[in-house]
Amino acid sequence: MKEKIKFFSVLIMLAMLVMVSGCTDQDTTGDNNGTDEATVTKEASIGYVLWDGEIASTNVMKLVLEQAGYDVEIIAVDAGALYQGLADSQFDFTTSAWLPKTQKNYWEQYGDQIDSVAVNLEDCRIGLVVPTYVDIDSIEELNENKEQFNGEIIGIDPGAGIMSTTETAIDEYGLDYELVASSSAGMAASLQSSIEDEEWTVVTLWTPHWTFNKFDLKYLDDPQGVYGEADHVETLARQGLQEDKPELYGIISRFEWTHDDIQSVMADLADGVPEEEAAQKWVDANPEKVNEWIGDAA
Repeated sequence: MKEKIKFFSVLIMLAMLVMVSGCTDQDTTGDNNGTDEATVTKEASIGYVLWDGEIASTNVMKLVLEQAGYDVEIIAVDAGALYQGLADSQFDFTTSAWLPKTQKNYWEQYGDQIDSVAVNLEDCRIGLVVPTYVDIDSIEELNENKEQFNGEIIGIDPGAGIMSTTETAIDEYGLDYELVASSSAGMAASLQSSIEDEEWTVVTLWTPHWTFNKFDLKYLDDPQGVYGEADHVETLARQGLQEDKPELYGIISRFEWTHDDIQSVMADLADGVPEEEAAQKWVDANPEKVNEWIGDAA
């Protein structure tokens, strides 16, 4: 009888130890030194292309998300890798999609694997641009002035949608020109250098862009409509983000701003202000809009 009592006592003690251990484990995971676990693990990754406007929007969104408690990583890629990265869930979202025209080819390839979230900037035009002192007004006049332009159209990174559209324009208009690949910064530097020397130059450009504030520029008419109607800039996300991170998805779905907003950041970037500092300047000057984007996550 005493052996049975001792046996049951041992069982009870073991059961109590298991219960205490379970409670201890729950407390450890639930109370991370007074910090909610969800707060510690809030992370976001943003893909973007190295265009002035997209550098501006990405850095502003990074600061906004950090204000909402996120640990944010930004990942610079070219346009093709941007869409492939979203399709492969290599990052959470981008604010850099120029649609429906400029990046149409990428959307046609990857669109069924990506979530279209919201338009964040309206009325964005692309085309061929010259200084206003250049006395032609149409793409159709380029060939007869080839020597003045050295037979070159100065472009940006080769993966950009505006570059493939310009290749189409060269074919459609029968232009005897070379499309010179560069970068957004390289194109702008070439444009500025030509203007300083009052040389004729034609570049691939878009609005909004800081060069339109700094220089007197004009689009060349596009009678064949190769460059189409104005685009918008769209926020795209990897599929499943809304279910995985509904708070993050809510913030990016509310993100939208104006040409004046983005242009102010771009102008600071063009003046040599560091990216995060230029973005912080805008965030500090627009607390109401930032709070509106953050919403219930604030």
